[in-house]
Amino acid sequence: MEALPHLINDLAYILIIAGAVTIVFKRMRQPLVLGYIVAGFLAGPYMPYTPSISDHNSINDWSQIGVIFLMFTLGLEFSFKKIVKMGMRPVVAALCVMVCMISVGNTVGKLFGWSSMDCLFLGGMLAMSSTTIIYKAFDDLGLRSRRFASGVLSVLILEDILGILLMVMLSAMAVSNHLEGAQMVKSLVQLGFCLILWFIVGIYVVPLILRKYKEYINTETLLIVSVGLCFCMVLIASYVGYSPAFGAFMMGSILAETVEAERIEHTVSSLKDLFGAIFFVSVGMLVNPSVLLEYWLPIFVITLAVILGQATLGSLSYLVAGNPLREAMQSGFSMAQIGEFAFIIAALGQSLGVTSGYLYPVVVAVSIITTFFTPYMIKAADPAYNRFQRIIPERVNNALEKRDALISRPQRSKVSHTLGSAWKTFLRNVVLQTVIYLTLSIAIIGISFSSLLPLCRHIFSQWPGSVVCAIITLLVVSPCVRPIVMQRNHSAAGMFIRRYNYLQGLLYWLILIAKLCVGSMIVYYVIHHVCPLTWPWHLAATALVMYMMIRSRWVKFLSIRLQRTFLYNLRNRELQRDRRNPSYVRKLRGRDLHIASLSLPANTAWSGRTLAQLHIGRTDNVHVVAVIRGSQRINIPGGSSKLFPGDVLEVVGDDEGIERVRQRTVLETALPDNAAQHAHRLSLIKLSISESSPLCGKTLVDIDIRNLYHCMVVGIEDRKGNVNVPQAQRQFVSGDILWVVGEDADLSMLKMGI
Repeated sequence: MEALPHLINDLAYILIIAGAVTIVFKRMRQPLVLGYIVAGFLAGPYMPYTPSISDHNSINDWSQIGVIFLMFTLGLEFSFKKIVKMGMRPVVAALCVMVCMISVGNTVGKLFGWSSMDCLFLGGMLAMSSTTIIYKAFDDLGLRSRRFASGVLSVLILEDILGILLMVMLSAMAVSNHLEGAQMVKSLVQLGFCLILWFIVGIYVVPLILRKYKEYINTETLLIVSVGLCFCMVLIASYVGYSPAFGAFMMGSILAETVEAERIEHTVSSLKDLFGAIFFVSVGMLVNPSVLLEYWLPIFVITLAVILGQATLGSLSYLVAGNPLREAMQSGFSMAQIGEFAFIIAALGQSLGVTSGYLYPVVVAVSIITTFFTPYMIKAADPAYNRFQRIIPERVNNALEKRDALISRPQRSKVSHTLGSAWKTFLRNVVLQTVIYLTLSIAIIGISFSSLLPLCRHIFSQWPGSVVCAIITLLVVSPCVRPIVMQRNHSAAGMFIRRYNYLQGLLYWLILIAKLCVGSMIVYYVIHHVCPLTWPWHLAATALVMYMMIRSRWVKFLSIRLQRTFLYNLRNRELQRDRRNPSYVRKLRGRDLHIASLSLPANTAWSGRTLAQLHIGRTDNVHVVAVIRGSQRINIPGGSSKLFPGDVLEVVGDDEGIERVRQRTVLETALPDNAAQHAHRLSLIKLSISESSPLCGKTLVDIDIRNLYHCMVVGIEDRKGNVNVPQAQRQFVSGDILWVVGEDADLSMLKMGI
């Protein structure tokens, strides 16, 4: 018998032990992440009482795939447009929380005399709260419909994207082993260039492919295509010097803007669960009890730093961002733990060889402890708020209430035609389009000079090949150069500025000249790079090419078409959603009101009942503004609208009212126990017809068994043993056997009747 490879043996072992342990943790209502870590510890080399895997390198490779899928699905849940729509409140809160916790981690590490890189990575780990654990805790405690919960989840989304940037910065610092301002600025510029380039090209190309070949892409093909695109971006990111997790996240965020995002997320969820489990199991394998015993004091101190730091500094960050005091404390207390992203950062430091070996198991231990305390910290927020409110001075409390009232006051939208707003609009549009098209131009020129120029020179010789390459490059880059120079020149904001007065008009024309200079510099660089003539000839050629680009209707048409295609791909998912979800549903705002989603369970007692019969608005002061049933959406439903199991209700109300409705959906069920389910179970029996039976000589139409007894005759067996389909006009004779389906009570009544 051929022996199995060690990889298969190890994989089978860790999956079996992970499955067994996670069932126990599921029964204990604990996060599955902790179960995976415990399973990894049991299967690891530091547990002498259980078998251990034989090939750790293979498991590490699988865990890297797990990180890729985790970051890919995280990108699918992320959208750059969401950041814009969130406003500044979550952005400020996320930045403040991360800066505070990085400082706390750095300070704690220095107190123990750790190296600068250990302190820096520790700070990065403490800054990343666990999205998975907090989401699970909100679900278990029934708090996901509360207003502060949506704010916490928004901050967690921002923390995830900032965590990607943090990983890139830590990688850059790890390479140089110290922090240099110039090197850091260079790394950030390169990162911004890659982000913009990949996002623009991805949004333009990927939706076109999915839309063009939609009829050929089923669930299986969609899985292969999406995973293939993910690993393609992983290879690109690794080639340019970034982590594979960063590439996976970028492709996920690109696919998140397509109409297939939900299908892709559902399709790859099983792969993410499998490989993610392997990643967390590999984390547990690194837990060394001797290291934990040796570093029990740092574990204890770091745990206190996370809990107290998030409870105080985190709450203060939310307060500074503009949240009311109660919501700020609820949010800060909810984030008092570290999770899966901290493991990814720890794995990054270990793979780069810049962190000490004890840091990884110490952080895992802190994560386990803080995760255990997460539900208790969330519950402790309200009592802490009540006690804190009693001890703060009345003057401070009144000032906070006035600030909350001012922030919560609905803002009226006004169309402003002031000079300041015109400059703001004009400059924002000019800077945005210049950065985007300049990035595309640099990428096109870089690809052309690195790939096309050597080929052209090889085919046409040195001078003719350079000319051919320059012509092709200028033709390809022209749709990017022309918008830099010409777009937004005649916008409403620009015309308002130009006509305001002489000084404003002069500044306006200076900006247009600066735009012309940027476009000319792109063309001049191409010509100067391939042309051996002197610079006056280069300037003359640049002026001629710019004139042709500006006057060319073909270049103008192509640039407009490319821009419209990109904007359509970017907004297509939102447009599809808006067709089913008018904007007035999302614009309802108030001081204490917010929109929440509630799902009706499968055994709900509300099935078939109308909104008027449920009296949700009258009894709970909550209004149902939409009913989502599969792909169908009913906005502003009337009182006659019926509800069914599985419906998702979008309701508007305050926290207390929404919580009451949520409790009603949980408690008001049609089948409270197994006995009721058993009572309505269908059975199949046989009934014999004798000569004295009242059924003899009658038909199914005469008896009407369906309406009288709520049963159905599904077959008739004659004396020869043949079972025939029942006919409505067939007369029953002695010796027939009826095959009847019905509930037990109804079948008993039927037996008595015949």
